[in-house]
Amino acid sequence: MIPFNVPVKTGKEEKYFLELMQNSKFSGDGPFTKKCTNWFDNYLSSNTLLTTSCTHALEMAAILIDIKDGDEVIMPSYTFVSTANAFVLRGAKIIFVDIRPDTMNIDEAKIESAITSKTKAIVPVHYAGVACEMDTIMDIAKKYHIYVIEDAAQGMMSSYKGQELGTIGDIGTYSFHETKNYHCGEGGLLIINNDKFKERAEIIREKGTNRGQFFRGQIDKYTWVDVGSSYLPSELNAMFLYSQLEITNTINAKRLVIWNKYYDGLKNIKEIELAYIPTDVVHNAHMFYIKLTSLSERTKLIDFLKTKNISSVFHYIPLHSSPYGEKTGIFDANDIYTTKESERLLRLPLYYELSFENVEYIIKTLNGYFK
Repeated sequence: MIPFNVPVKTGKEEKYFLELMQNSKFSGDGPFTKKCTNWFDNYLSSNTLLTTSCTHALEMAAILIDIKDGDEVIMPSYTFVSTANAFVLRGAKIIFVDIRPDTMNIDEAKIESAITSKTKAIVPVHYAGVACEMDTIMDIAKKYHIYVIEDAAQGMMSSYKGQELGTIGDIGTYSFHETKNYHCGEGGLLIINNDKFKERAEIIREKGTNRGQFFRGQIDKYTWVDVGSSYLPSELNAMFLYSQLEITNTINAKRLVIWNKYYDGLKNIKEIELAYIPTDVVHNAHMFYIKLTSLSERTKLIDFLKTKNISSVFHYIPLHSSPYGEKTGIFDANDIYTTKESERLLRLPLYYELSFENVEYIIKTLNGYFK
């Protein structure tokens, strides 16, 4: 069976693990965390904090923008539960808006009509590492004086008009879950682009204490000064992630070659639709998906691919139709594309160690199926 995903391994993990054992520093903010943070600070030209997950990075963002009971947050329904949960935990009501059928991203043209006096933030989700239309979103946010929190969980090494995803809004987030292009099993990143959040973010991440200032010698003792939690990943996670940060360009290039092979090999099949990459957007080949004509056709194809030893999966069930989504949010205007497009989408295997021979086999199998 060709698996849907195989997490990246670089071969340096054992060497770095032995280095970590000799150092005997396993808790957060040790040498490998600092190496990762320095890498991201330089790469993104922003202030960054490594976290235990993208979920926790989003939760920190909700605290930073002071989400309270009754606040409203606008986002697409076609996203992972963490995007909404982070704000629901603080008492927010989620306002779901429709997606664009071409990119599966939030429809920027539907956002403004969903804004009320209670709107606190817009959360664009860069699906498949393909950027949302950020100029329009940022203009709307500026007009109404609301925050933009980028859920760029899938977006590392992707950009919009030359700017890295996660660095455009007030705050951005990355995921390093094992299904992502770069991972440490479970991990995330908080990207702080609005300087007013920098000091407080460090405090929230350290259980609400000013411990970071203490270790830098800025204060003579540390204490509890704000809300917070333990959002620091262990050095084991940071060590694993750092081994991949050293070869990000190599990993990215291989994934793009696979993505392009899929695209070239499947583009002439009339019965399917392929992903659309807008002009001025650079994507990271996070996933390769096709769209079938209907849910039933997708189910048939998944079953057929299993008989050919190929794993394929669909993706999110729209949040507004989930039991808890119905309790905590509403869908603004009409669900024209969210449900319909989500039922058509099928993801194919794409990972760093996927062989070109297997890619060609999958392409040949799909072409044969539709012929």
